[in-house]
Amino acid sequence: MAELMRLLRCSDTGDFGLPEAFVSHKTIPPYAILSHTWEEGQEVTFDDLVNGTGKDKTGCDKIRLFSQQAKRDGLQYFWVDTCCIDKSNPAELQKAINSMFRWYRNARKCYVYLQDVSTVEQKASDETLKYTWEPAFLQSRWFRRGWTLQELIAPASVEFFSREWQRLGDKHLLTQQIREVTVIPETALQGTAMFRFSAEERFSWIQSRETTKEEDKAYALLGIFDIQMPLCYGEGYATAFKRLQKEITKLKKCLQDLHSTDPLRDKKRIEDTKGGLLLDSYRWILEHPDFQQWQGESQSRLLWIKGNPGKGKTMLLCGIINELEKSTAETSLLSYFFCQATDSRINSATAVLRGLLFTLVRQQPSLFFHMREKYDQAGKALFEDANAWVALSEIFMSIVQDPSLKITYLIIDALDECATHLPKLLDFIVQTSSASSRVKWIMSSRNWSNIEERLERAEDKVRLSLELNAESVSAAVRSYINYKVSQLAHDKKYSPQTKQVVLDYIHTNANDTFLWAALVCQNLGTMSRLDIVTKLKAFPLGLDSLYERMVQKINDSEDAILCKQALAIVSAVYRPITLHELASLMEGLDSTNGGLDSAQEIVSLCGSLLTIRNGTIYFVHQSAKDFLLKETSNTIFPSGGEVVHYAIFSRSLLAMSNTLRRDLYRLGALGYPIEQIHQPDPDPLVASRYSCTYWVDHLCDSILGSTTNNRESLQDGGIVDVFLRKKYLYWLEALSLCKSSRKNTQSLVELVQDAYRFIMYFKVAIESAPLQAYAAGLLFSPKRSLAKTLFQEEAPKWIKIAPSVADDWSACLQTLEGHSDSVTSVAFSPDSQRLASASWDNTVKIWDSTSGKALQTLEGHSHSIWDLTSGKCLQTLEGHSSGVNSVAFSPDSQRLASASHDNTVKIWDSASGKCLQTLEGHSYSVRSVAFSPDSQQLASASDDKTVKIWDSTSGKCLQTISVDTFLHTIAFDADGSSLHTDIGTIAINAPMALSSSNMTDISVAEQAQFQGVALSSDEVWITYNSQNIVWLPPEYRPSASAVSGTRIGIGVGTGRIWMFSVQFEE
Repeated sequence: MAELMRLLRCSDTGDFGLPEAFVSHKTIPPYAILSHTWEEGQEVTFDDLVNGTGKDKTGCDKIRLFSQQAKRDGLQYFWVDTCCIDKSNPAELQKAINSMFRWYRNARKCYVYLQDVSTVEQKASDETLKYTWEPAFLQSRWFRRGWTLQELIAPASVEFFSREWQRLGDKHLLTQQIREVTVIPETALQGTAMFRFSAEERFSWIQSRETTKEEDKAYALLGIFDIQMPLCYGEGYATAFKRLQKEITKLKKCLQDLHSTDPLRDKKRIEDTKGGLLLDSYRWILEHPDFQQWQGESQSRLLWIKGNPGKGKTMLLCGIINELEKSTAETSLLSYFFCQATDSRINSATAVLRGLLFTLVRQQPSLFFHMREKYDQAGKALFEDANAWVALSEIFMSIVQDPSLKITYLIIDALDECATHLPKLLDFIVQTSSASSRVKWIMSSRNWSNIEERLERAEDKVRLSLELNAESVSAAVRSYINYKVSQLAHDKKYSPQTKQVVLDYIHTNANDTFLWAALVCQNLGTMSRLDIVTKLKAFPLGLDSLYERMVQKINDSEDAILCKQALAIVSAVYRPITLHELASLMEGLDSTNGGLDSAQEIVSLCGSLLTIRNGTIYFVHQSAKDFLLKETSNTIFPSGGEVVHYAIFSRSLLAMSNTLRRDLYRLGALGYPIEQIHQPDPDPLVASRYSCTYWVDHLCDSILGSTTNNRESLQDGGIVDVFLRKKYLYWLEALSLCKSSRKNTQSLVELVQDAYRFIMYFKVAIESAPLQAYAAGLLFSPKRSLAKTLFQEEAPKWIKIAPSVADDWSACLQTLEGHSDSVTSVAFSPDSQRLASASWDNTVKIWDSTSGKALQTLEGHSHSIWDLTSGKCLQTLEGHSSGVNSVAFSPDSQRLASASHDNTVKIWDSASGKCLQTLEGHSYSVRSVAFSPDSQQLASASDDKTVKIWDSTSGKCLQTISVDTFLHTIAFDADGSSLHTDIGTIAINAPMALSSSNMTDISVAEQAQFQGVALSSDEVWITYNSQNIVWLPPEYRPSASAVSGTRIGIGVGTGRIWMFSVQFEE
């Protein structure tokens, strides 16, 4: 990715010549950069430097002062926007404007020259008055210009100079004054990453600023949002701003789809769950030679921290992340991921790459470029389907090799908890560590030989073993114990003697293990201080012994059955569940407040093994779950794991059956977009969200290796059969609300083939609008579909004519077949009884719009007039310079209008064939024409995405309407007040009759106002009064269409035509 940057070089004389060109970021030397306001006609341009002119311009003196300042600051190169860009080269100008924010950010110094701020002394009468520059500073024109916004925010060092080149201060010293005049937050001025500010807030920063070219007010925000897009001067501010918003929305949607977890929140949860991050517990690693070698030497790109369970690896990485965030915030990127074996969302190699990419792209949105093409084609499936690892690894490799990528730190905690495709991930880390010198990795894991074998292949690695740094780890553990016991002594009001006894015992027996000390302190927090010494000695040495004691304590309690049931469920689930979800999955509890309180009490009784964070249940450590599964499986799973999975499955169906219904969130509108849906309070899915997503997985797990009893659930009349018959579409709606539709597709294949076909066929519609399960799903599914048969009563009652569908999923769908090539145009007759279709097979067919029967086929030349009854060619009209797209008779049959590829409309005398008018005004090919009922007006639709209304006698344009898409057909309604088009009905306001004296050309486009039934501009939805009501599967999307009243006729590329009609109740 070559990048041209031109820099001027400081000279001893202060003169300057042609700027030097640098085409690689690696060769760009340190430089200073100028920020200023332009003076018309007085700025030195690139052409001036080429031609040796411009030396008498005032801008020349400004550049000399700038050059001298850069040299005083030890910089040999400097950049000025007026003369370091060849603005006669459009490609260079485009690239420069898109790179501007980065150029200012990378500058060592940015000097702001304020032409309208002076520091000279002035005399008035006999008094000498020193000019106060601060009021002029606050009023400076520089703060009102659009481009100076990024020039203020991007550089780390911004220094302000007066007209006399006297230094006024830098942006840190003058922060208060700058905030007063710009309303930009102090954190933004200090270098906080732009993604931490909302789009609305960033837009507000430029509202009061001005630009010479109106489009620049939008283009000046490209760097603020780290967006790259083509410049199109002349498009106007509104269009430029709309394009910018579209790019921002596209990026936001991609991040939403890429998101599987937010590592920032995972880190905070982990720290809070472990009682907070103590500086003294990780300070030692920052001073360790191995860490400093990794951080300081460019060839040291991989640091592996390894150690046994409970040694504090995760908290070490949290501390390292905090330090890197503070020390490198403005100069580098930092992305991290915490693997967790107990959560299927974050325990795979694909999840790791998704999490790292999510953080990287959020910090540097321009990196979206590397996945844009793939994402445009595949959408969310890019990150979730069977090929996700391949796609993500390709994207990741492309990013790490991007020349614009800043120094990037990538951190992965708990590699040993990556349960899926760990070898692939390790190989990828080794590969990328050698691919770019700008990328540095840190990983932590247990002492696993298979991890060591893979990482051994890395060339520039540093290995740091906690066991080999026992003294440092011991000191960190002692600091942690001192802190925790001090908290404990304060809370429990220990005497100094008791506090010392506790300290000594834990210090002596912790064996340099953070987790053991934390669990003992946690247990002491639940005990009285009476006879604390005896209670202390009851805690055995070692993690496994401690866990065994805790399990025994649970076994001996009155609530042992409920506690073991809870432990079994939490051990078997695919992700951490909430208290509400646990209550719904436990026998004897429910999700009411009483059940919720009981669930919380049960988890508290298991407090040495489980912990609660924001209502979600977690194991205190992965080693706790490992112990339960390996050492106490007979206690927790006395009848085997399949029984637990079956219990979760059956309770899930019960919970969903009691909860799910149509329109659970009371959305009302069938086309309500999923991205605009917010969870209501209370959330009807709060207790069954896990069940909706994972019941199929638990059913499969319960069947594998089980007796035939569990398989009975799949038989006719079994609980799965009953659930699908009663709740299937409600469940699909809930899956969409849970944003988990894709998760369940693969598992469902093995259960019900029809259900699988239904989901795969309509998942796009249901994911984008949940209630499409009932509209598009029941409208377009085959006749023998299980969903269609069982849920027919849920089909929209307002659909009066539905498309013909096949009996089974495997059959081809057929409607109005007859054309041998693509259908290019369709049109209803004025009475809607007939439908005409034109095809690339050089025929026009006339159909009965009710029965679908073909009435007539017209064959011959495409520029001829036909007798509709006999099919005989009457006359051929010639005059267009290119192909004819459409023709239309006037209602009085006296005239014929033709629309052509030559961008014109011609009006002919139908009897003589004489051309009466040539209407010019469209900028692209004209696709369709239609006369008004009184023959006085003519409408034309063009590929320039406008409709024009003409006076058919004078040829004057009366109205121009913007429709944002290509229209194939148009037709006036009965009274001429609106236009029926292939995507809907448009209101028009052109008068039906105008005298020649007041007739004017109208060329300014108005936005189309659609009424009633229509097609969306992207032809993916049927709409009603501009609201989406029915999603169209790809096979039903038009190559041509027509709307008449409540009917829509659609021609598709396979040669079929289908019709759709609605009737809403008043």
